Amino acid sequence: MKQVLLIIAVVFTAFSIQAQEKEINWMTMDEALSAQAKSPKKIMMDVYTKWCGPCKLLDKKTFHNEDVVAYVNENYYAVKFNAEGNENINYKGQNFANPNYDSSKANVRNAQHELAGALQITAYPTIVFFDEEGNTIAPLPGYKSPPQLELYLKLFVNDGHKSIDSKEDWVKYQEGFDFEFKAE
Repeated sequence: MKQVLLIIAVVFTAFSIQAQEKEINWMTMDEALSAQAKSPKKIMMDVYTKWCGPCKLLDKKTFHNEDVVAYVNENYYAVKFNAEGNENINYKGQNFANPNYDSSKANVRNAQHELAGALQITAYPTIVFFDEEGNTIAPLPGYKSPPQLELYLKLFVNDGHKSIDSKEDWVKYQEGFDFEFKAE
């Protein structure tokens, strides 16, 4: 009987570990900035709203892709940010909130969070990348498939964006890029 329970425990643990690897380690912006101070990494922020269809698709298709999960967890601090939520955030010494938040509209269109405004977010979803000091690198509006996101994840992680000075440089980067992430 003890052997059966031990086997069941081992199998359950194996499935739990495997399930954990299929999830991005999401955190708040405050948690990411705090972690960044201890161990510098870039931040990838998923700016979403609860009513946004493409945001849900991005979460389901891209952010649960095993290649994306592994790469993001290893190389970035990942932040989930509801652009119409009521979270208080301290960013660059300034407090951001959503003073016009209406709890009765929690799952439908609501007021925009001050941080979303400060980051000039105009579309959902938008993925915003930040450097190791919390400075904005670039926002990427719209849904991105795993290979489309890979292009940017690998560009920003090693500061490759700093050597792209023209449209021609960008085209050359894309044409020479070796895609590794599976589309599904």
